[in-house]
Amino acid sequence: MAVIRRFPLASEAATAALAAALAPRLKAGDALLLDGPLGAGKTSFARALIRRLAGPGTEVPSPTFNLVLTYDIDGVTLWHFDLYRIDDPRELDELGLDDALAEGISLIEWPDRLGPETPADALTLRLRPDPAGATARVAEFDGDAAWAARLQGMEIRLG
Repeated sequence: MAVIRRFPLASEAATAALAAALAPRLKAGDALLLDGPLGAGKTSFARALIRRLAGPGTEVPSPTFNLVLTYDIDGVTLWHFDLYRIDDPRELDELGLDDALAEGISLIEWPDRLGPETPADALTLRLRPDPAGATARVAEFDGDAAWAARLQGMEIRLG
């Protein structure tokens, strides 16, 4: 997959704005892989995206200890996976990954843990620190031509 969109993110507010811009472009059956090192903003992005889809008052704890949390979004289940503690892709069967990928919207942190279970048609968001500032990040979307078309015209709007 190739980089199809790139966004500089100067702050956590910009990360939330990127999540808000992506939210209406997601639908059942989509997998969004959130990749990046510890502290890159994966969970902040996921929280902002979930709140945008489920409502601003939605409590969004980190799924680090539960490994997966679900949210009802207008009759579609959004699955938020944190695979940091997964050592073997065979453990994914117990988490309901197949159901999530078939029926819901899947947000997957630490997608490198998926191994051969990585969905071929997923959209990957790579977040990494930007040396421009302590809270600055760079966001790059990797995906196929269908994702490139769906993300065309997407802009970050602050405020």
